[in-house]
Amino acid sequence: MEDRTGNGSKRKSTSKQWCSMTPFLLPNPSVNGVAEYLASGGGQGLQRAVDIGPGATIDEITRAGLRGRGGAGFPTGRKWASVLAEPGTHRYVVVNGAEGEPGTFKDRALLRANPYQLVEGAIIAAYAIGAIEIFVAVKEAFAVERDRVTRAVQELQQAGVCTDCPITIVAGPDEYLYGEEKALLEVIEGKPPLPRLLPPHEHGLFATAPQTGWEPSDVEPGHIGVHASNPTLVNNVETLSNVPHIMARGADWFRSMGTPASPGTHVCTVVGDVVTPGVAEIELGTPLRAVLAMVGGGTRPGRQVKAVFSGVANPVVTSQQLDVPLTYEGFKAIGAGMGACGFIVYDDSACMVEVAREFSRFLYVESCGQCPPCKLGCGEITSHLERIQMGRGDRSDLGEIDAWLSKVTDGNRCYLPIEAQTMVSSVLRAFPADVADHLNGRQCPRPRSIVVPKLLDLHDGVATYDTRHVRKQPDWTLGPDTKHSGDA
Repeated sequence: MEDRTGNGSKRKSTSKQWCSMTPFLLPNPSVNGVAEYLASGGGQGLQRAVDIGPGATIDEITRAGLRGRGGAGFPTGRKWASVLAEPGTHRYVVVNGAEGEPGTFKDRALLRANPYQLVEGAIIAAYAIGAIEIFVAVKEAFAVERDRVTRAVQELQQAGVCTDCPITIVAGPDEYLYGEEKALLEVIEGKPPLPRLLPPHEHGLFATAPQTGWEPSDVEPGHIGVHASNPTLVNNVETLSNVPHIMARGADWFRSMGTPASPGTHVCTVVGDVVTPGVAEIELGTPLRAVLAMVGGGTRPGRQVKAVFSGVANPVVTSQQLDVPLTYEGFKAIGAGMGACGFIVYDDSACMVEVAREFSRFLYVESCGQCPPCKLGCGEITSHLERIQMGRGDRSDLGEIDAWLSKVTDGNRCYLPIEAQTMVSSVLRAFPADVADHLNGRQCPRPRSIVVPKLLDLHDGVATYDTRHVRKQPDWTLGPDTKHSGDA
């Protein structure tokens, strides 16, 4: 049995139990044009939503058990219902395509393979909650993906599928926090990606009631009475790409895949110390060990998996935990998180102190600085990890790291300091021998360069990393150029 990845390559399946499903989110070849999309069943999900009405549409998504694919895994139907229940004059739908989590390429793969399903899913969501406009937010650097989704919107409009709800494509900055949903709204409003205090369902786009830390917008024309909030639904690209398939085929079809608590599939990325980095659609419930083999080709000859990270946002998964099922509940049971299923693999040649330092530095320079404990704490944690990595550290550095980890989240507006807290502490707990190897003047026994896998491209088994990030400074400027290899 074979598993076909989103970039067209094939690999032998390692698990007959979990590979019987046919990929529907990542078609191969890619959908090329609205006529092809409609001929394959596109548009049927929207038609069914219109036939059964907004309330029944939300009920169907709820019954399907679809959970957010951006990392948190929040039930999608419940999120739609909560936005609909909020008081407000206007409602909006925002598609979060600002993919910036290291090791993750799934949303870009989806936009390349079939942007039409995303647009249809966003239209269904807008219909269900009564939204007046849709915003699709991607990074300015995502030129191919931006062109693909723009063409999809235009073609669906010309085909009469998308007529009543305006759709705006927003090209934003490269900052990590652009992908944070509250910062995402700031960018759409023309501001820097600095997270707000209140979530989008409470204070959404163009809200006119001020809160500490952000500026109100002018009142939109045509309003009568109080206009304080516009409840806004923010969903990930992959989440909304599932919606037309669920509406067309039914909740029971979706629940026929995966597990009761984690139904459906997930588009997974596997990079790092693997033979062929890749991205593929995998049925939820598949053991992580099989995912790494199917999508990434496993480790190189003579090497063993030492650690797996789901981006930089969750605790490390060790080699003893590789049989964990690819489910939200499975990862929670081992004290980790599935995140956006962007898996970074390190083999037994990697120094985990250096990995922790690089990941910590990534979060430090990407912190916006609005919450001083976050910016200062991430910086101090990184500095002490650097001392240890260079052989200049001792037990007092571990004490300082522990102290900062306990307060780095004080007053946090977003999840970034929690990521630093959970990721660093998990590495120190899981790999005490690696830490001990560096204390009291000892040199690193595994001296190799570690590059945070912030992906620029992933195609035909080649992952290209954004090596400019090593130059990024805490004020978001770029420092002097250094030479690094960008492929893996």
